[in-house]
Amino acid sequence: MTQTKFSAANRFRRTVVNHLASGLAVLSTILVVAPLIAIFIYLLYKGASSLNLAFFTQAPKPVGESGGGMANAILGSGILLIIGSLLGVPIGIAAGIFLAEYGRGSKLANIVRFTADVLNGVPSIVMGIAIYSLIVLPQKHFSALSGGIALGIMMIPTITRTTEEMLLMVPHAVREAALGLGVPTWRAVLSITLRTASPGVITGCMLAFARVAGETAPLLFTAFGNNFWSANLNEPIAALPLQIYVYALSPYDEWHRLAWAGSLVLIVLIVVSVSLVRYVTTRGVLKGAS
Repeated sequence: MTQTKFSAANRFRRTVVNHLASGLAVLSTILVVAPLIAIFIYLLYKGASSLNLAFFTQAPKPVGESGGGMANAILGSGILLIIGSLLGVPIGIAAGIFLAEYGRGSKLANIVRFTADVLNGVPSIVMGIAIYSLIVLPQKHFSALSGGIALGIMMIPTITRTTEEMLLMVPHAVREAALGLGVPTWRAVLSITLRTASPGVITGCMLAFARVAGETAPLLFTAFGNNFWSANLNEPIAALPLQIYVYALSPYDEWHRLAWAGSLVLIVLIVVSVSLVRYVTTRGVLKGAS
């Protein structure tokens, strides 16, 4: 009888603990998602009414004139992010491959890993000042290229560390099977190991992309901004975060309205781009061998 009571009490305790843990997990999920939902709803409230065809097709109008848009800034952000991705993604993936496959336990790997961790914590404005000193000052002018380089360098540490962790999660038996068939090490890494870890690597690239897409501080010292249409990599160029920053600081209600609309577009573009990549990855198009 005593044993039965003990078993019943034990089952009751485990049920209560299980429900409590489940409730805490749900609460944590809500706390994580709630700020994003609140921000998105507020941006919809403030900026949706200002979205129209002119916003996506016209450049900013002079002060005092109504209308205009941020089409040049959307184009400029796309150019800057393409430059940054072309620089940051290959270097970040290559560094991650080195750390996971070739440099395990070496002093050079420890230095690279420590440098990546430090760069991950460097404030973006410091990165902008550094690129300003190294590229902008010698050239004596701002440019889209310098802005893209700043964003690309900021992407490298996140991609490097994510790629390393994803590659380390690939079972060692996969590598041994490839090498046992006579496949060269470099080919096994690129065609087998990296392909198996591709969903995680792509997710890391998108995290880095999302991080730099809304950066303003480094662009103030590099791309500088432009109120006109420009796709010249050797000239100042507009960017959506820069345009939002300038409009938000202005005393004009029309510009404040456009700043809210630009903020909404920026958030939507980031969410859509990340969601599309995640969708394609989970559908198997980019899943590789996983």
